[in-house]
Amino acid sequence: MSTNKMWGGRFEAGPAAIMREITPSIDFDKRLAAEDLAGSRAHCRMLANEGIISKDDGAAILEGLAKIEKELAEGSFIFKRELEDIHLNIEARLAELIGPAAGRLHTARSRNDQVVTDFRLWVRAACDRADSGLLALQRALLAQAEKHVETIMPGFTHMQVAQPVTFGHHMLAYVEMFGRDRGRFEDARKRLNESPLGAAALAGTSFTIDRDNTAHALGFARPMRNSMDAISARDFALEYLAACTIAAVHLSRLAGELVQWSTPMFGFVKLSDAFTTGSSIMPQKRNPDAAELVRGKTGRVLGDFVALATVVKGLVLTYGTDLQEDKERVFDAADTLELCLAAMAAMTADLTAQPERMRAACEPGFPTATDLADWVVRVLKKPFREAHHIAGSIVKSAEEKGVTLDKLPLADMQKIEPAITAEVFKVLSPEASVHSRMSLGGTAPARVKEQLAHWKGVLR
Repeated sequence: MSTNKMWGGRFEAGPAAIMREITPSIDFDKRLAAEDLAGSRAHCRMLANEGIISKDDGAAILEGLAKIEKELAEGSFIFKRELEDIHLNIEARLAELIGPAAGRLHTARSRNDQVVTDFRLWVRAACDRADSGLLALQRALLAQAEKHVETIMPGFTHMQVAQPVTFGHHMLAYVEMFGRDRGRFEDARKRLNESPLGAAALAGTSFTIDRDNTAHALGFARPMRNSMDAISARDFALEYLAACTIAAVHLSRLAGELVQWSTPMFGFVKLSDAFTTGSSIMPQKRNPDAAELVRGKTGRVLGDFVALATVVKGLVLTYGTDLQEDKERVFDAADTLELCLAAMAAMTADLTAQPERMRAACEPGFPTATDLADWVVRVLKKPFREAHHIAGSIVKSAEEKGVTLDKLPLADMQKIEPAITAEVFKVLSPEASVHSRMSLGGTAPARVKEQLAHWKGVLR
């Protein structure tokens, strides 16, 4: 007896069994139930207002939808895979509840405009949730910044000690970063907030519907102007995923710093037991698992963006079942980002900075070498390139003697540049360096306090 290998195993019954597995979307698009009900209510009321269906049928449909909403809330609604998707599941249950009048609800619409309306409503709410999560994280960062306006730590370039900064300034850098992320979700929300409902299958409808009515009933700014674009466009989902990806990258950067800072070698911060785990064989370990998982999940969110972009890139107008692949990617990215935002906000609020370790880390690496060069420019009127060479030679001398710049004897400096005076020592400590950085956006505590005041006003 021969067996078709393609249909072997789970699919011995042949093509019908394969189609029963590949076609249904109810397993994941049931998450659109609330949006589907909202869209159906708006559509029903418009149809009744325009006289396209009778007031009695409209009232019966609305009553049936209310019963379905109650069943969904109570968990008694039965989802059936044979009905493929959330739209047919709700429509079939409506018919069971109110009879033939249920069939009038689908007048002047298609599953094509129905699903994309639902999806836009869902993504719009996801943008709002992302904004809330980012706001909570910004507030946690701001609270840490306020406690550490004067806490000195090394700033790095190329992972080498570069110049002293304050921990408050470092935290505020992320406040700025996540503020831009919030702007991206806000922009995405504005662009997606147009209603495709009424575009029907792709060409519009011959019924005299009022698309402005349904758009405003659902909180959209306006109806979409082109029915073919309304059905086929998924750039709103891509833009949302792009915003998720950039936010996840920023979360990964912060998570990476927390992983690094919490190591014994750095010891800049301590994470509590709530966000660390032990080792199965090494009792001394405190592993920053939450931060590592946030860092790792960035690849997952990026993958969701790439997957949907790949689905959409070759699609001709208007609808193809390929677009059924849009929702799982968006749902996964939303779930992942929202969890990571909650974890990072809680971790940031929970961490304890270690100012002594941060300050001690400013000793090696000569982080005030630029201050020395700047002093030579400002006081001795040397060109910066010459001052840079002088400072580099002095650093080499300090390195050979095993001392920091502010401990190098003046006589040694004067061997390199005789015009240097004892006044130079006023700029060579990390404290002096930090307080001198008074340019707009600088790390000087006075400037950090200005940034704090600004963000307190923004985040109020």
